[in-house]
Amino acid sequence: MQRTVVEDVDALLTDHFIAHRGALMERNEVLVAFEILLEEIEQVANAVQESGASALRSGRYDEAEAAIEHARRLAEFRERVKSLQAEWTRLTGAAPVKVARRAPRRRLQKYQPLSRGLRTPEASFRRPILESLVELGGSAPMDVVLQKVEEKMRSVLNEYDYQPLASMPRELRWKNTAAWCRLTLVREGLLNGDSPRGIWEISDAGRRALESGEV
Repeated sequence: MQRTVVEDVDALLTDHFIAHRGALMERNEVLVAFEILLEEIEQVANAVQESGASALRSGRYDEAEAAIEHARRLAEFRERVKSLQAEWTRLTGAAPVKVARRAPRRRLQKYQPLSRGLRTPEASFRRPILESLVELGGSAPMDVVLQKVEEKMRSVLNEYDYQPLASMPRELRWKNTAAWCRLTLVREGLLNGDSPRGIWEISDAGRRALESGEV
């Protein structure tokens, strides 16, 4: 019997806690745990979105609608996790996560605990994305923006970032992280959410935040 998305996320949380309960006593280990959890949620969300798109193409509209709703709930859950991550940082003054340089193998369905090889955190993409858009005249196609972001982050991105996602084999991990960062920036009003499909566009608030050093 196939598990629901809620059951999938619950399994991720349970497995993650069991695997990391000893290390979670250290403040920075908690930030590491947050990054692992965020990526796991994104993997599930990516799979749900792909399932919904496939259902829509096949005319299974009820299934597509259910997948869209699941994806929306996962995105909201992810935002709550990010809020907790930010609150933990404020409460403890924990240092930013230092990214390990080795790349563990991943299998989404089995929920194997991740090793210490981690992706570059989403927060690291905020300023490069905004800077790239300003340099590109304020807006540009996603692929063009990502090319410039990669140039800016070449010394930051690691081997793990360049691995394909288990849920989307044609998508590199760092590009997926950048895409989720773009959604966060849209929610914060730093990027425009009504730009044409496939186009990323900085907002006036985003320009001000960049100029003031808030990001």
